[in-house]
Amino acid sequence: MAATLFTGFPLGLLHFYEDLARHNNKKWFDANRDRYEREVRQPAMSFISAMEGPLCKISPHFAAVPKKVGGSLMRIYRDIRFSNDKRPYKTNLGIQFRHEASKDVHSPGFYFHVDTESVFLGTGIWHPDSATLGAIRQTIDEHPADWKRARDAKAFRTKFELAGDSLKRPPRGYDAEHPLIEDLKRKDHIAVAHLDHDELFDKSLVANVANHFKVAKKYMQFLCEATGVDF
Repeated sequence: MAATLFTGFPLGLLHFYEDLARHNNKKWFDANRDRYEREVRQPAMSFISAMEGPLCKISPHFAAVPKKVGGSLMRIYRDIRFSNDKRPYKTNLGIQFRHEASKDVHSPGFYFHVDTESVFLGTGIWHPDSATLGAIRQTIDEHPADWKRARDAKAFRTKFELAGDSLKRPPRGYDAEHPLIEDLKRKDHIAVAHLDHDELFDKSLVANVANHFKVAKKYMQFLCEATGVDF
């Protein structure tokens, strides 16, 4: 029933981020806070709520949490403490449906991203710590057939492409001639699917996103099992 409550994002979502990109300062944001609430945060909360049921059907261990703070909606505020770029606000909408065992974005999750240039979905683990990455590499090495089935599933590769950073050289302990060396060199285990902006405003968005995440199920299951969390 929750999915019927979301009929698409408003066009004002993109207009807000276009204007924010030109006026990325606290004074402008404070004057337009009601626009952020109306055009971005409230629709995002509805979208997250609508994703709860479909996400649970894929796996009961990933959470869609419609909270303004501490939920699936990522902060609009940038962390500028160690950055030369002092613009205070992110010019994109980011929503992450994290694994229940996770503490931050560097853990298994499904991701939804919107900015004025692109709309994309992500699945996997971005920038895992060394122990987590080591566990994934070991599992790929020990269970190559399972990994290839997850990585190469036709429906998955039709919608998603593998992405992220990789080492230039083989990781320690692995031969450069290993048949899966390019996968073992990965520092990120993520896959990305691109959508059109027009799809944001359609009532079928929830079903479309859920279908994309569904075809990534075996890929996500492999990563969860490799890192010792339930799927």
